[in-house]
Amino acid sequence: MFYLICYDIVEDNRRNRVAKLLETYGMRVQKSVFEAVLDDNQYDQLQKRLFKLLNKRQDQLRFYPLSAHCRQKVQILGIQPTFAIDDPVIIA
Repeated sequence: MFYLICYDIVEDNRRNRVAKLLETYGMRVQKSVFEAVLDDNQYDQLQKRLFKLLNKRQDQLRFYPLSAHCRQKVQILGIQPTFAIDDPVIIA
């Protein structure tokens, strides 16, 4: 499943830890917005790991699942990314 993940983290150190963790699962598309393709196990694991990093009274994370149909309707204004999160990658 494709997810749009957004966060509002108050404290710099926590925000940096959250961003680094999200970078291991997906691709940053804006400062506090990531795209990720996750199976059910990855989704559960990521949520558990993120929950441990959050201050539950100050911070917020949102996961928006997007169907293939909805993804086709996404409009990007301004600079365009050169690839998508689920494009094939060749590692040499």
